[in-house]
Amino acid sequence: MELFANDLSIHQQFHDIPSFRNALQGLMAMRATAKRFSREVYCHQAFLRAEPLPNMPLQQVLGQLPESERRATINWLTRGGPFWDDKRHHSGDEWMVCQGEVVTDTAVGEAAYRKLHSVESGLISLAQTNWNFSPLEVIWKREDEGLENRNTTLENWWNTAALEGSLQTAPLPLRTWDELRTFSINRYQQLTFANDCFEPLSGVPFAKNSMERILKLFNILDRYAGAFDVTGKLTSEGHQIYRDFFTGKNALFSDSSDTEKSNFRNKLTFKHPSDPEKSLFCTWHGKERHSVLRLHFSWPIRASEPVYVVYVGPKITKQ
Repeated sequence: MELFANDLSIHQQFHDIPSFRNALQGLMAMRATAKRFSREVYCHQAFLRAEPLPNMPLQQVLGQLPESERRATINWLTRGGPFWDDKRHHSGDEWMVCQGEVVTDTAVGEAAYRKLHSVESGLISLAQTNWNFSPLEVIWKREDEGLENRNTTLENWWNTAALEGSLQTAPLPLRTWDELRTFSINRYQQLTFANDCFEPLSGVPFAKNSMERILKLFNILDRYAGAFDVTGKLTSEGHQIYRDFFTGKNALFSDSSDTEKSNFRNKLTFKHPSDPEKSLFCTWHGKERHSVLRLHFSWPIRASEPVYVVYVGPKITKQ
């Protein structure tokens, strides 16, 4: 689970510095607890501009705290991070709403968007705020695009004991390709994974960024595979997924070129997962650029037909 410091939990609600100091100590204690369970707490680089007291930004308030507390907080918010806005998943064009409030460009919106794309996420908030409730329901509004809204719920913690209790029972972060394999097979029910499709990853160093991108690709493919109506036609959401991720020069999914199909025909031909007497020529693939990985799958995708994932590993068609 990825944890995010809820910037909306600072909203000029404190009347004096001592009360804010107590709440900040609680936030820093939750961050320390998260680290004990191998979790970072993501923050936004604009966090220091939040105002705990009316007309007093956080950076100004920190100047009046003891040096050790000030230094620890500033180091986190200016140098340590990690900063979710460096590698944000949702854009400023996404309409994310929680409790009637637009939460686009906030930690709430980012955490919700990641969870909607299969990255388990939660929030930590300051105590004494309007955000001391859990879970938070967030709606990704898309009716203006002719698509159905999507919603999710986020766990939210504002005291150390509750956070620690949850982390004690939460699954550990994925740390190996084998854990990714187990997680993916259990999570993506619209996809059929070949027994050996993850084996090409065995010689690839594990990288968190690569793992997250592969999960994103699986999530998109899983959603697309399920985006058919009862008549077998692609839904409006399916058409949108295709436009967003399967078309254009920067598409996350594409077909191999004619040259690649000719030069790498044998390598792009895989045993059929359901019938060893047959084979599948799988030239369509999803792209992961950090470690230059690819996932190959059966195409075209049709209603009521399995979508076979036959390969996850280094790029096959290297010239």
